[in-house]
Amino acid sequence: MREKIVALLDVQQSQTVWEIGPGIGAITSLLLEQGANVTAFEIDHGFCRILGEQAFADEPTFRLIAGDALKTLPAQLAKEGSPDRLCGNLPYNVGSVVIAKVLESDYRPPVMVFTLQKEVVDRLCAHPQSKDWSSFSMLAQMDYEVKPAFSINSGAFYPPPKVTSSTVLFTLREQSLVPDHLRKTFLLVIRELFAQRRKTVKNNLLSGKIGAMVGKGGVESLLDASHVDPSARAEALVWDDFIALSESLSSCQAR
Repeated sequence: MREKIVALLDVQQSQTVWEIGPGIGAITSLLLEQGANVTAFEIDHGFCRILGEQAFADEPTFRLIAGDALKTLPAQLAKEGSPDRLCGNLPYNVGSVVIAKVLESDYRPPVMVFTLQKEVVDRLCAHPQSKDWSSFSMLAQMDYEVKPAFSINSGAFYPPPKVTSSTVLFTLREQSLVPDHLRKTFLLVIRELFAQRRKTVKNNLLSGKIGAMVGKGGVESLLDASHVDPSARAEALVWDDFIALSESLSSCQAR
């Protein structure tokens, strides 16, 4: 399994690789063998002692950053910029939050590989108009091609989790699906439209920040200008619909 993950990363000599949750360093050791400069983010004090004082104490290309990656990773991105590769076996309770923080930032590593709960990977890789299609899917796919790589039996972990795990590959697109000038507005639109999946597009807009900004008449004007069906639900829309709404809202705000 670890060899497959490292192969997906396609690490070249002297590239920087940041690894979240390395544990005792099973994948870390392979990355170092590939000639990578590895920075490991680990919250567990016991694992930190093993990594820093025993396993890789004499490795000049290994660096350990102890603490919660939800705090340390964004701070390190702001300080150093994007690494060449980002990977991690992410805890099920915070995995999606960690990924969202990276995707919403201004820093986009060219390749990312994560091991997550299968249901999270299904959402990341979902196609438009499918049951798993969500704002999280769109957040992931606007800058990356996102593909499931392989599933992992629970017996591969200790202790074995009660859920199925999958590994997912992110490859940075040459051009984002969302123009830079629309990025902030687009993120607001997708969050609002998927806020309550059973609500219509119009009702979600009216009950959120956008409705508070432009009012009922403004929401109706946005829908008219973008040619989006107000009675549709968010999962029925496609990329062009979300872009059109974002364009309309951006134009409205510029007036």
